[in-house]
Amino acid sequence: MSTVTETIERHIARGTAPGIVVASVGPTGHVEIDTAGDLASDAIVRIQSMTKPVTAVAALQLVQDGRLRLDDPVHEWLPELADRRVLRTTGSPLDDTVPADRPITVRDLLTNMSGYGMMTAPCPLQDAMIANRTQASQDPVALGAQDWLDALAELPLAFQPGTGWRYHHSFGILGILLSRVVGGSLEEHLESELFAPLGMVDTAFTVPRDQAHRLPAAFRHEQTGALTQVEPAGDGFSVAPAPFDLSHAELVSTASDYAAFASMLAGGGSSAGRRILDPEMLDLMRADQVPVAAKSDDSFFPGFWNGMGWGFGVAVQTTGPNTGRYGWSGGFGTDMYVDLDGTFRVILTQVEMGPEVMGLFRDLQ
Repeated sequence: MSTVTETIERHIARGTAPGIVVASVGPTGHVEIDTAGDLASDAIVRIQSMTKPVTAVAALQLVQDGRLRLDDPVHEWLPELADRRVLRTTGSPLDDTVPADRPITVRDLLTNMSGYGMMTAPCPLQDAMIANRTQASQDPVALGAQDWLDALAELPLAFQPGTGWRYHHSFGILGILLSRVVGGSLEEHLESELFAPLGMVDTAFTVPRDQAHRLPAAFRHEQTGALTQVEPAGDGFSVAPAPFDLSHAELVSTASDYAAFASMLAGGGSSAGRRILDPEMLDLMRADQVPVAAKSDDSFFPGFWNGMGWGFGVAVQTTGPNTGRYGWSGGFGTDMYVDLDGTFRVILTQVEMGPEVMGLFRDLQ
C-alpha cells in the first residue's frame, strides 16, 4: 500500500471520517486516486470554501480579458454597495459609524479585505448578521443571492476597505459581481469558461437529481467523538433544483474534477495545451497580498497567520519547508494544496472541520 493509503485507512479506523478520497500528483504528473472507507472515488461532495479558488480564477480570467480591473470599484456593478458606512471600531454599536474612505474594489474582494466578513468575537455586528441571516456557518445559505446582498448592504463595514481582513463574505459578493459582469448565470459562465475546458463534468452549484445517489451524507464530530449526520445522502439543499440564485454560494465537485482544476494551477495556468489563466494572474493569485497590519489575531482562528499569507482565494505559506505552497480547505473536511514544483493534493471527506479532520490534513501534508 502507498503511504497515502496507509494514512487514510488509519484515519478511517480511528473514526476521523466514514470515507476519504485523495487525489495526488507527484513529480511524474500522473494523478493517483486513493480511497478508504465508504466514500466512492466518484462521489460528488460539498466542497464549500474550496469554491473560493474557483471563483478567484473566474474573476482573474475576466481581468486578463479586460472585462474587469482589480482596482475597479465594485459599486459599478453592485450599486447596493455604494456609499458605505464603517464602524468606528469593530465592537461599536451599528449606528456609531463614519463614511468609508474609499469604495470597495475587486481586489478587496479577492483578498477578503472588503470590510465584510465573519466576526470572530461577540459584537453588535455579529448579532446583526445572525439576525438577518447573513452570518456564515456550515449550514446552507438561507437567502438567495439578491436577498443576501440586500441584507448585507444594510450593515456597516467592520473596517475601512483594504485595512483589515475578515473571512468569507467577500467571495459571496464576488460571485454576485461576476454574474453581473457577464450579464447572466454565474453557473453557466463557470461551465463555459472553466469547467468544460477542464473536463470538470460534475462540478456545479447542485447535483442533478439523476446523480443524487453519488452525494454522500455529511457528518460532524460530537464532543463524545461520535459522528452525527448533519446532511442526508442523496437529498437536501445540494440536490437540484436550486431553491434560489446561488451565485453567492458554494459548489459540489469530485476528486477527479477538482484534481483537473488543481492540475491547471500546478501547470502554470494551462491544461492540455489550453491557456486558462495567464502566468501573471497566477503569480498574483498565489502571492501574499495581505499587509502585516491587517493580519490581526482576531481576524480568524488563533495562529492562522503564523507563517501564512493570503493571495486571491488561497492561503499561501510564507515560511518553512513548504514556502510557496498555496491552496484552501472547505468546511466539510476538504482540502487542496499546490506546491511550486507542480505537485498537488486534493483531500475529500464529508465531515465538518475539527481536530480530527485537521489531523488527517496534517498527516497527508
